[in-house]
Amino acid sequence: MWVGQQLADGLDFWGFLGSLILGGIILGIYTGLLGYVGAKTGLSLDLLSQRAFGEKGSYLPSAMTSFTQIGWFGVGSFVSGGTATPNFARFAKNGKAGAITTVVAFFIGNSLMFFFGAVSSIFVGGNDIFEVMVRLNLFYLAVLVLGLNIWTTNDNALYTAGLGLANIFHQRKKPMVLLSGIIGTVASVWLYYNFCGWLNILNCTLPPVGTILVLAYFMNKEDFETDQPKLKTVDWFAVAGVILGAIVANLLHWGIASINGMAVAAVCYCVGQAVNKRK
Repeated sequence: MWVGQQLADGLDFWGFLGSLILGGIILGIYTGLLGYVGAKTGLSLDLLSQRAFGEKGSYLPSAMTSFTQIGWFGVGSFVSGGTATPNFARFAKNGKAGAITTVVAFFIGNSLMFFFGAVSSIFVGGNDIFEVMVRLNLFYLAVLVLGLNIWTTNDNALYTAGLGLANIFHQRKKPMVLLSGIIGTVASVWLYYNFCGWLNILNCTLPPVGTILVLAYFMNKEDFETDQPKLKTVDWFAVAGVILGAIVANLLHWGIASINGMAVAAVCYCVGQAVNKRK
């Protein structure tokens, strides 16, 4: 909604609509591919990461998603949730169903958040749809909407964070979920006052992770179709792809940051695949 407010303040109607559609398409493609991979393999984000980054290398994407999901528990973001798509799409009937439902959900959800932010900007000069509903004498409906939004968002955030920490520390998921909730609650105060910086971190660091997971699946399907794959300790090209992708996305002030990071990650991983095949 914050982004929706900024777009509404800086663009005319058609510019706002074009940005909304373009952003929805990019997010839909990104999450749709991850949803397909998750549903097709039945694997969580962290198990996919073990196959793409190596057993120890998977700690990097697990840490990144856990850290951002713990932050999401305090402050929400569709980019963060989109990267964690395999954790939920893995329960879909098949790959097609996983992809379609993910695309529809994220395209509509992201578009609605932009729209709500724009409406809030017009009515109250802010980005809080709750305030708009209160001013329209819809207090009880506003409380219900806010409660459902927080509930449906944060349970998924803690679930994903718990899975990531469990992968890193080799502990059971439930205590890791509890730990994530405590950290997220404490950190929410800081995140509230550093929201813009938090969004930039999410936008720049997570898309390279999802890109490598998708490429790894389509380039090495055999590793994802067995219950006992031969895992590397660390796939350094995959790790380098995420790190370099995040750096480029943060420092290159040209184009779209997330796409720049995804492109760099893809190149690094593909180079690594070519090198490995020559061995």
